[in-house]
Amino acid sequence: MRSIWNGAISFGLVSIPIKLVNATESHSISFRQIHTEDGGRVRYRKVCELEDREISQAEIGKGYEDADGTIIPITDEDLAHLPLPTAKTIEIVAFVPADRIDPLQMDASYYLQAGGAPAAKPYTLLREALKRSNKVAIAKYALRGRERLGMLRVVEDAIALHGLLWPDEVRAPEGLAPDTKVTISDKELDLADALMDTLGEIDLDELHDEYREALEEVVAAKAAGEAPPEAPEAARSGKVLDLMAALEKSVREAKESRGEEPGEVRRLPQRKSARAAPKQTGGKKSTAATKKTAAAKKTTAKSAQGTKKTASASAKKTTTAKTTTAKTATAKTTTAKKTAAKKTAARKRTA
Repeated sequence: MRSIWNGAISFGLVSIPIKLVNATESHSISFRQIHTEDGGRVRYRKVCELEDREISQAEIGKGYEDADGTIIPITDEDLAHLPLPTAKTIEIVAFVPADRIDPLQMDASYYLQAGGAPAAKPYTLLREALKRSNKVAIAKYALRGRERLGMLRVVEDAIALHGLLWPDEVRAPEGLAPDTKVTISDKELDLADALMDTLGEIDLDELHDEYREALEEVVAAKAAGEAPPEAPEAARSGKVLDLMAALEKSVREAKESRGEEPGEVRRLPQRKSARAAPKQTGGKKSTAATKKTAAAKKTTAKSAQGTKKTASASAKKTTTAKTTTAKTATAKTTTAKKTAAKKTAARKRTA
């Protein structure tokens, strides 16, 4: 790895010559700007405004623009002789626990390489001291024209330098949290904990840049004159209307993806609302209401039919009783007439 800065670590009265090398590298695919009509490259040319001509990189220097627009030239020699002890030195100012560092302050990362054989022992001494103390070193150093804040920590057998933003460069998250009052139940927290436990941990080495891989496939296909692969249909993201249901489903799916038994997730009974349900002013009636109405109609019809049958039976009984009474009266009248006739005949015979 090529060093980008040479200097020394100042550890009290101990000076450790080091070389600074980048600890990270970018694998992103870069694009060139082209003219869409003919595919020609579009380049930026550096032109001097006073002479109106293109100039080379060797002719370009640094300058500070004052408030009135005046340009003040600043040379590399000016920067090299800055009145700072950190111009070529990583000056350790304190040792603190690692959890004192806010991750929001983390910036670029570098490795510190011992600068030759004389630096081997003090380099190893600082590394082992950091290991045994379980602390990190806070340091100040100058790089690319400005003083910076950094953190030294041990990575395997090397010392790493993490650039840190100055505390006043980190914005406060004011006004970003929801201002709506929200109540989280213990059941919801339990389900969230269960989801976290189910997802578990992961080996970060297993993660990879799927976007870059997909982009490489597109580039390879177009280079071969083939149609680029189609993107899979994106999953529809619906609105989360029931947080409990969403958490329960997430836990089940996470367990199923890991080959575990989903088990039973019991939900708390929903509380009945104190407010009465609004009356339906239109639209279709509910199924339950329809069934109740139908049952009521059937009951009414059966009652009506029963009433008709009862009335019919009563009428029949009344008619039968009247008929029987009439027949009895007729029979009595006929018998009386016969008896009177016989008496009259007997009287005539006696006279």
